[in-house]
Parts: sequence; C-alpha cells; structure tokens
Amino acid sequence: MTGAPATPFKFPPQFFAFLVALRDVGAHPWRMAFPPGFLDELRSRLTLSEIVGRKVVLKRKSGAEYLGLCPFHNEKTPSFTVNDRKAFFHCFGCGEHGDAVGFVMKTENLSFPEAVEKLAREVGLAVPRATPAERERAERVATLHDVVEQAARLFQKQLRLPVGRQGLDYLRGRGLDDATIDDFRLGFAPDARDGLTGVLQREGVPLDKLLEAGLAIQPDDGRPAYDRFRGRVMFPIADRRGRIIAFGGRVMGPGEPKYLNSPETPLFHKGANLYCLDRARLAAAKDGPVIVAEGYMDVIALHGAGFTGAVAPLGTALTEGQLGELWKLADEPYLCFDGDNAGRRAAGRAAERALPLLRDGKSLRFLALPAGEDPDSLIRVRGVDAMRRALSLARPLADVIWDLETDGRAADTPERRASIQRAVERRVAEIADPVVRNYYKSDMKERFASLWRPAVYQAGRRGDRRPDRRFEHDQAPFAAGAAARRASVDLDESRQQRILLGALLERPFLLHILAEELAELPIANAELARLRQGLLDALALAPSGIDPAAAESLAGDVDADPLLEVGLLEAHLERLGLGRIAANARDKARGIFREAQSGGAQSGGGQSGQAQTGPDDWVAQWRRAARHLGRLAIEPSELKQAEQALAEDLSEENLHRLREILDRMRRIPGDSETA
Repeated sequence: MTGAPATPFKFPPQFFAFLVALRDVGAHPWRMAFPPGFLDELRSRLTLSEIVGRKVVLKRKSGAEYLGLCPFHNEKTPSFTVNDRKAFFHCFGCGEHGDAVGFVMKTENLSFPEAVEKLAREVGLAVPRATPAERERAERVATLHDVVEQAARLFQKQLRLPVGRQGLDYLRGRGLDDATIDDFRLGFAPDARDGLTGVLQREGVPLDKLLEAGLAIQPDDGRPAYDRFRGRVMFPIADRRGRIIAFGGRVMGPGEPKYLNSPETPLFHKGANLYCLDRARLAAAKDGPVIVAEGYMDVIALHGAGFTGAVAPLGTALTEGQLGELWKLADEPYLCFDGDNAGRRAAGRAAERALPLLRDGKSLRFLALPAGEDPDSLIRVRGVDAMRRALSLARPLADVIWDLETDGRAADTPERRASIQRAVERRVAEIADPVVRNYYKSDMKERFASLWRPAVYQAGRRGDRRPDRRFEHDQAPFAAGAAARRASVDLDESRQQRILLGALLERPFLLHILAEELAELPIANAELARLRQGLLDALALAPSGIDPAAAESLAGDVDADPLLEVGLLEAHLERLGLGRIAANARDKARGIFREAQSGGAQSGGGQSGQAQTGPDDWVAQWRRAARHLGRLAIEPSELKQAEQALAEDLSEENLHRLREILDRMRRIPGDSETA
C-alpha cells in the first residue's frame, strides 16, 4: 500500500478512566458489596465542596462550581475544579477526577470501604454490611421498582380509556395539553376496589409486593386487599435518577383527603425527596432558578412556563432533608407558597425550619404572591412575565424572620420595642453557624436602629407630638400581610377584580345594592368580564336581589336567604358555563375579604377582638376596594393628555373625551361613602 503513513491510534481519556474504574473494582471486590441504595443515600447527603474545602482553599467560580490549587500536583495557577451539582471534581492539570468518596481515598490514603465508613459516620448514616440478608433486600427493592413502574404504565393507560375520561377532562380543564400529560406520565386510578391490584396480580405480580410498594391495603379483619388509590388523577413521583418510586393522587369529585400520597416504603421516604427533583437537577446544572411550590399542578405549570427547576414537597412541610437537597441544587432556592393565610403560615414554618441549618452562602428567598393566587393561576391568568416579576421581587430569609416577630405588633412604647427585640434575638440565636449568626445579629441591629430613633415622637407643627408608628402600614384593600404589600403591587389589579366578584358570590343579597358599582367596575380580564356579566344577568332575572322561588320558600325570612341564594346563583352561573370561574373567585374571596374587613374593624378600636361583620360593613368594604381599583384603572397621563388636547384644539371631540374621563373619575365606586 502507498500513501501517507497511518496516524497512530490514540485511546480517548474516557477509556483510561474506565480502566481505572475496573482496576478499583478488581482491587476492592467489596466495592460492589454495598447496596446501591446505600451509596446513593450517602452521596445525596454529602456536599463535595465542603469535603474538598478541608484540604483545598476553594473560591467560587460561578454558581455551584469552585476553583482551587490541585492537591495532587504542584501548581501555581488554579486548575482544580469542584462542582457541587454534578458532585464531581476534576483537575485540568494532572487529570485527577472523581467524587467525594474518591477524593477522601486519594487524599487520606484510605480504601474504598474505609472512605465510605468515614463519610457515613460524618453524616450519621449507618453502614450496612454485605450480608445475604442485605443482598436479598437489594434484590427486593429492585423488584419493587419493577412493580411500581408497571403500576405507572397501567395508570397512564387508564387515563386514555373511557374509565379515565373524568381525569382527562380535569387535566385538560387545568390547561394541560396531551404532550405535557404524557411528559409527566400522568394517569388515572379507576374508582374500583381492585382496578389495579386485580390487573397486576393477573400479570403475575404477587400481592405481597403490591402491599410492600404501597399500592394496596390489607384490612385487619381479613377481608380481601384493595387498591390504595381509587377515583384519582395520578401523579408519579420519581427518585433522583428518574425512576418511579411512589404516587400522589388527586380525588375526582367529593372525598377526603383531596390529595393522597404513597406511604413510606423501601423505595419512598417523603421527607428525603421532592416532586420533580430529577428534572430540577438538570435545570440547576444550567443555572436555572430552583423554585419550591406547594402542589403538583403548580410544579407542572412552572415547568410548562420554562421554570424547569420547580419542585414540591410530598404532603409534608419542608423537611431538613429536603432543604439539604435544595441546597445541593442552588445556594438560594426560591420558596413560592400560595398567597393566602395557609401559604404564609407554610412560609413561616419553612423559615423556622431553615434557620438552624443556615451556613455561609446557603439561604432561601421567598416569593410573595398576591393573596389567593398560586403559581398555576398566576401563570394562566397573567402569563410568564408575572412569574418572572414575582421572582425578581423575592425577599431574603432575613426579611421573613424579621416579619415573623414584628409584623402587626405595636412598637409605640419602650416596653413593646424591648419585647420585639427580645423575640428577634431569640430567633437569631437558633442559627447554629457562628459566622452566619453574627451577621444576622448585625443585620437585625441595623434594622432596629433605622426604625427606632431615640425620639419616639416625630416633630410636626409646633406643639404637635405624634407617635412614630413604624409597624403600621397603609394597606391597600385586601392586601395580605407585609410580604404581599411590598412585593406584589404590580400583580394586584386582576387579583382584586377576582376578589370583588367573589365577594358578591359569597353574599349575593348585596348584588342589588352594588349593581351600579359592579357595572362600572373596570375589568380588562376577559374571563372575569364574563363572570361580571353573568352576575348582572342573574340580577336582571331577580331585580329584588332574590329569586322568586327562593322568596316563596323563605316565607319572608330575610335573615335566612344567603345560603339559598348562593346555591341559586351558582346554578345560574353553571348553566352559563361559568361554574369553574365562579368557584375560583369565591374561594379567593372567602378568607381574604373577611380578613381584610375584620382587620379594618379591629383597627377601629374594638375591645372584643372579634369584628362584627354586617351588611353595611360588607358594602362599605366592597366600595372602598372598588374605589381603589377604579383609581388604578385611570392613568394620570390619560387625564393630562386629554386636557392638553383640549387646550390645543377646542373641538367637540376633545371636549367629549375629557368629560368622559372626568365622569369616570366621579363614578369611581365608594367615593361618596368613604369621603
């Protein structure tokens, strides 16, 4: 043969890494003796940068990546990288690489099992011995993975059959398309005693495996086993590696609990996992935001909007184990709870749980959604930009800790301020890391100093000495707590429209009183405009404020009408195809409208602490909120432009335009009642 000499073949670097791995396995046959689940659990509890940081001075390069001088060869320019998200180190100078166990082996001259035992002791994890029983358990777990995977496929199949029509309609009604449904492997559990267990047993799955996997329940009285999940839309829950290990099921129609999760099993530990954790790990590797929402649908909505780092707890409050998982993904994950009282309580609990665990660089940020909103509804109604805006307004953990002890508390005397300061100091003392604790102390001292000047009174005009009430806020109608007041002003308008309509659904007898204001209410959202029209149509059918049939059955008992009217109005809206919109608006308004009204009553000096809410109070509160919304709808520039146009051209058209704007301003609901 003639021609150029053949280029010598070179093995790629990955080949030699593979040979090294084979060498290690051959040299240490016990490497394979540890159950796979144990090694996964150990690695999940370790933070590589902390382990490497004991030997190497690391500097953060970007996100979860660090850079330092390689401990395996002499170098003056750093080429040794550590990545917490990938749990891997690599030196570009000498080629050394590996995980936490490998680093300890190399730097401390330990064997594989010695390094594993050392790291396991540090994180409080018992090391299982390679006994026949352990090998049997590993085989059993592998079998359970197969069983759960079979169940997931069956649930998916049932969703597309006539028996799953109700579940499919629900998911599509929540805005999910077929591609999303398939991507998240959503399914349906038929409302039958053995819809799953019967099929899988006929396919050869033993009943004891179905029980062990949490898919079936065996009654104590000896009756046949039955399905745990019945009549529910099914959300498969995966582990870090993407394998299905459990399920969450949402009931269709009435029934409790609304959401039901798999029990603790050899595969599934609620406090150590998160919904969509496997997907979030990929997003975090690309520096996407990690967002903790409350429910499965919130997470799916966030993923659909491009926030693929979204996760959710699994039927429990956020645990220490879950916080550890989050901090492996991001230094400051976002906690996004629903904008209602329950959501604020959940945020407070998460803040309290995180406080003792804080360390340098690791904290949380909190999204304050408008009251009554969740990520799913926010994205559907207002779009992705509203969620981005909410992320940009997220507040640090220090703000939430401050609010826990100061929000709503009077600070107008030295004794009250001392009580607040002592409460804040007790909170800060819970932080275990001394460096972080000292910085929190400094931060809180600065807050006290900036809020409480030595003189507790402000000087006004001569002789006017007024208390400096720094914890009292001017509150827009229905604002829900300090967080929402500060962080969701730009998300407020559509929320208030929804709540105002929902308040009338809660008290239909007010419709005839507020009909004119309702008709004038500025509503740009098409969905809510339809609901407003439905309310006005109902009023046209019953101009006195109550359906004639209801009036006859009540026999003149005016005080007994609200519940009956609610039912009549709901039926009317259901016939118009507005049932879901109405139910959502009523749910949003139910707690918030009462809370805001009751809070206003209490601030008026009531001694009992229990506000007495009557029809007049509801009307006044509704009108105040409507007036606030009306002012939001009129841009100051609009009036200025109309005036300028009339000054330049005294035409009939410009005069009519200015009069129209002025009439709108005069017609803002509630002006006369609250002036």
